[in-house]
Amino acid sequence: MNSQLAQVLTALVVGVGGIWLLYWVADRLVNLLPVRAAAAVRPWVFVGPALLLLTVYLVYPAINTIVLSFRDRQGRGWVGFDNYADIFGDANGRLAIRNSVAWVIVVPVLAVAIGLAFAVLADRLGRRTEAAAKSVIFLPMAISFVGASIVWRFIYNFRPEGFGEQTGLLNAVWQGLGNDPVAWLLSEPWNNLYLMVIMIWLYTGFAMVVLSSAIKSLPVEVLEAARVDGASEWQLFWRIVLPMISSTVMVVLTTILIIVWKVFDIVFVMTGGEFGTTIVAERMITEFFTFRNQGRGAAFAVLLFVAVLPFMALNIRRFRAQEEMR
Repeated sequence: MNSQLAQVLTALVVGVGGIWLLYWVADRLVNLLPVRAAAAVRPWVFVGPALLLLTVYLVYPAINTIVLSFRDRQGRGWVGFDNYADIFGDANGRLAIRNSVAWVIVVPVLAVAIGLAFAVLADRLGRRTEAAAKSVIFLPMAISFVGASIVWRFIYNFRPEGFGEQTGLLNAVWQGLGNDPVAWLLSEPWNNLYLMVIMIWLYTGFAMVVLSSAIKSLPVEVLEAARVDGASEWQLFWRIVLPMISSTVMVVLTTILIIVWKVFDIVFVMTGGEFGTTIVAERMITEFFTFRNQGRGAAFAVLLFVAVLPFMALNIRRFRAQEEMR
């Protein structure tokens, strides 16, 4: 315990103190320059360490991964586009792509739709009731993907006949209704949907909180004027509220979509990518660390990066548009 405490204190002193010393020395050196030169150099001096770390830990690994995707399984000889051809030519590779596309369609749409419904309904509750309801719905966001997967394993748990009573919550309810227990995670292709439910459960609260904030920022005068003109609550939502928060909806949608593209933990913990549930991120890890095929694993990583890139660009454009509107 004492050694761990010493390590923590050393890390704090060296890390925080070292950064402070670095910038203090840099500032002193810049002050020695002429005024005009100091003004030009100072921003780069203070941004430089961040740019260096970004280059070392992000840019270089990204470039190295792209290069590695054109090499063989040991990462030595060049094979050109063979790894990419193998991905689309292999049944597991095509299945991973199809499943990932299904994930990025179903999960963001349902998470945003359910979150928006909760946001609208919560907005009509009293302040204390609204806070309590939102806290309960947002609570899953505090759980890691692995933790959530373990929780849902108990819900989906299945025991074959002769191996004792069913301990899974869902099978307990299902048997209580007079049905035979179901191996939920083995039922292809529906088991993919059952895994998506976990992600929807996790991110519905995130969508609700952001969209609720957008709804509360709408001008009260516009909403009251619409009600005075005879608009029903249904018409008010579809014709005024939703169009006015559409940019926020798109930001939330693309944010969840980017996260879903990269999801790995849920599939790995629940099924290990077996029974038709493999996805791109899971295949990437499997190729790298299970099959030791660096080239194909890097090709999956590049494919994932290319798939995420357009949505990141769209998200940035939306953020800029929101800032300009302000």
